[in-house]
Amino acid sequence: MRVPNEAHSSRPWRIHELTHDFRLEDVWALPGLRGPDDFPRLVQLIASYELSESSSSAVRTLVAIRWRLGELLGWDAPRGGRGSGAAMLRDRLPADLRDAPSGPDIAAAPSTSLYLLADEWAVEIANRTVHGVLHVGRVPDQAGGVRGQLAVYVKPNGLLGTAYMAAIRPFRHFIVYPAMLREIERAWQAIAGDPTRLESAAP
Repeated sequence: MRVPNEAHSSRPWRIHELTHDFRLEDVWALPGLRGPDDFPRLVQLIASYELSESSSSAVRTLVAIRWRLGELLGWDAPRGGRGSGAAMLRDRLPADLRDAPSGPDIAAAPSTSLYLLADEWAVEIANRTVHGVLHVGRVPDQAGGVRGQLAVYVKPNGLLGTAYMAAIRPFRHFIVYPAMLREIERAWQAIAGDPTRLESAAP
């Protein structure tokens, strides 16, 4: 479920120090958490999620089309995000974040994990279309507990990136992210009581 961007921007996340020139694209609610050990487990589940193996045929088709276009048009060439001359966020990290655990990279896409703290994890993705950040935080919920929250930052690379983000926005909002979050929720429910089931429960 999408939540207002203010649910993310109003919190004192460390990621704000790094993304002043990025746009907060959208924010999504993630499953509820019970204790501090649950957050790194949720992070690992999200990092290992494979869109190309989604139970949704629509998602699998969209992912296949995207990767094929990326291959044909060179969108995902190595270090493509540096083509505009923009610095990578990994290079901006202050000393304390640089020394913190980096956390897992995303298995399904070329990415670099920036840091993993007790209540937030950030991953950088850069290619020829966009420079993006996936941020997962641990936040209070309305029932007095805590849950996860996913935020997506983007900085389009020129006209190509702007057109690309406009073209994929309806697919992200109405097909890809809702299906992804449902599958993460189901996988989380399966592993919440048994950490050893993380890999077998991942969608």
